[in-house]
Amino acid sequence: MGEMNIYGIYFPILLVQAIIAYVLFKVMSPLIDRLVVKGWIALPSIFNLCFYLGLLLLVHGLFVWLWI
Repeated sequence: MGEMNIYGIYFPILLVQAIIAYVLFKVMSPLIDRLVVKGWIALPSIFNLCFYLGLLLLVHGLFVWLWI
């Protein structure tokens, strides 16, 4: 599970997973912004970083689970 060949160009699987996680992060950002405005999240920058890393972990887990 190292790289993906698309029309002769090799892309690392982690790059593909990171792009998918980023798109999911951007889709879910308005929901998170509402919580920030209401004051439920104290440090939004750190929360956004951890939320993105959690999404990346979820996407990676799905790739591993579907690969097997």
